[in-house]
Order: sequence, then structure tokens, then C-alpha cells
Amino acid sequence: EFKKLGITFEEKAFYDILVDVRDKNGFEYANDRCIELAKKIKELVDGSSMYADWINNNNIRSALSSDLLDLLYDAGYPPEWSDDIFDKILVQVNNYKKNQ
Repeated sequence: EFKKLGITFEEKAFYDILVDVRDKNGFEYANDRCIELAKKIKELVDGSSMYADWINNNNIRSALSSDLLDLLYDAGYPPEWSDDIFDKILVQVNNYKKNQ
């Protein structure tokens, strides 16, 4: 399915989170915007995780968290802030990097 959307497998995981939270909370955010945001999230994660053992480095994790908050806020996602989206994305970030 990720190929149909024109994104990678990893981007699809972030896309699924964005769509799931959107649908559960009943706000409008177009699928194409979710795709673009998923791509930006993956790019951000890749940039932050290029360091060995980044997952255990509190400074790098804090910077990633801050950058992720900024990215979501700038994208207007979600319209009303919820820690739910942030928590789900961070869980996926951890899964993505542990399985890389």
C-alpha cells in the first residue's frame, strides 16, 4: 500500500499514525498533507538518528522531541494539541530505529 501512496515503508508507518489520530479525533487534515508530513517526520528522524546509540542519548532524544513538536505545530497538526499524537510518533520512532 505504501507504494500506491508514493512513500516508503517507514513513511507509511508515520502516515498511518497521522491518519489514525485524525480519524479518531474527527478533524480535517487531507491525506496528501498527511503524506507530506510523514515524509518530513521520517527525514527528521533520519537526521537525528545518524549518531550511534542515539536512542539512549538524552540530548539527542530531547532535540528530536523539540524538533518534532515544532514540525507538527508548524504543519497545524493536530489543530488542537494532543500528547497522543506525539507519544504515538515517538513509539514508532523507537520501533523504526531499533529494527533498522
